[in-house]
Amino acid sequence: MTEINGGQKFISRFLSIIERVGNALPHPATLFALFAVGVVVLSGIISLFDFSVVHPGTGETIEVVSLFSIPGLHRILTEMVRNFTNFAPLGTVLVAMLGIGIAESSGLIGSSLRLLVIKAPKKLLTFVIVFSGILSNTASEVGYVLLVPLAAVIFLAVGRHPIAGMAAAFAGVSGGYSANLLLGTIDPLLAGLSEEAARIIDSTYQVNPAANYYFMFVSTFFIAAAGTWVTEKIVIPRLGPYKGDAKPEEIKALTSDERRGLKFTLVASIVIGIIILIGTVPESGFLRNPETGSLLRSPFMSGIVAFIFLIGLILGVVYGIGAKTLKNDADVMKGMGKAMESLGVYMVLVFFAAQFVAYFNWTNIGLIVAVEGASLLQASGLGDIPLMVGFIIVAGFINLFMGSASAKWAIMAPVFIPMFMLLGYSPEFTQVAYRVGDSVTNIISPMMSYFALIVAFLAKYDEKAGIGTVIATMLPYTIIFTIVWITLLIVWILLGLPVGPGAEMFLK
Repeated sequence: MTEINGGQKFISRFLSIIERVGNALPHPATLFALFAVGVVVLSGIISLFDFSVVHPGTGETIEVVSLFSIPGLHRILTEMVRNFTNFAPLGTVLVAMLGIGIAESSGLIGSSLRLLVIKAPKKLLTFVIVFSGILSNTASEVGYVLLVPLAAVIFLAVGRHPIAGMAAAFAGVSGGYSANLLLGTIDPLLAGLSEEAARIIDSTYQVNPAANYYFMFVSTFFIAAAGTWVTEKIVIPRLGPYKGDAKPEEIKALTSDERRGLKFTLVASIVIGIIILIGTVPESGFLRNPETGSLLRSPFMSGIVAFIFLIGLILGVVYGIGAKTLKNDADVMKGMGKAMESLGVYMVLVFFAAQFVAYFNWTNIGLIVAVEGASLLQASGLGDIPLMVGFIIVAGFINLFMGSASAKWAIMAPVFIPMFMLLGYSPEFTQVAYRVGDSVTNIISPMMSYFALIVAFLAKYDEKAGIGTVIATMLPYTIIFTIVWITLLIVWILLGLPVGPGAEMFLK
């Protein structure tokens, strides 16, 4: 017992140091602004030297583009607004939060939470949150904008630290990005890039979107269990009792109006579910791709954020009518406005983060870092399993610099897929290894698109929280997820199991 307590104290001290160092940094918005300025200056310095790489996919010579110049200044000035408005998570968060705002202001979320707290066994609450986060990756934005803040509210309602609940959800949503029981929008995108890379060796090779499904399915349960263990054994003991100002949702029996509102909501949910099933299950469903009949590349998957808005709006209004919490249309609009008010700090963060990400891409610095890292691993001369493990680590490291899974894979696939094909491994298995590395460092990468949103969520419960708080809280998940996933992958290699339907590990 003494050794266990000593280990926990050591981990707590280590993470506290990381948190203090991270929080000693300027405000996240200021930090992103400094990063943007730093990229501009660094691009000007590097451009003075003959430094370039060859893109492994196109054969094109990639050089650093200087923004510390008159043309660079012009681009910065003319595209500043576009950088902000085109920043991918911005529209997603705003539109989704409009619908969620109605569900919250009408009282639907509060009543549902009370019902969940009253009915759900507390021992399973953490596992359910992590598991739900993993499943939300089918429509990735849902987890970030809905489940992460919701988990904090649930934990606070049952007397636990809200940041621990938020960490558990974030670990599932972002750290468990490559685990799921269902396919998501990222699967066909990565499969297409893998297929193009595989045709460098075999011009007829095909990679199907479900190529990693078996490994993803099994990973879901391992990662959910690992996330639960980290939350209970490391994060909660380190955070201790919550002493902030946020007040928990009072747990009391539902009133007759609230029960009626939930009954109305249940009926509306069933109707919406039937409509969605009619549109997605039949091969000629109206929500499928009208040309191919596919569900993966369909209006349903592409419009998932619109569905969040519409479902939140409809269910919130229906509940409000049943529970008599919404009197007229003005109450509905006020609910939307209140949701937007809570995103003020996030909007500021996004503005500066969007400029930094745009400058980083314009200069090609991120691209060069990725190509050089890939080349270094290729030349290492490691054996099969060590090389695959090294590949996971490099993918995780590169993920700290480039947030987009598809952008990184577009660079890395033409190098690693042919290389591992020559070693006897299938492109599908190489893709699995990449997805593991891409997932485990999401939760500690400031380059991840939704990182700024998580910082803003944390600040609601801890005014002093910053980037250091997020990294210190999430680092144990990264470490444990990496160990668990690499172990699972090695077992997969030793057993020679297929990673998906028609996707063997080894080439025939």
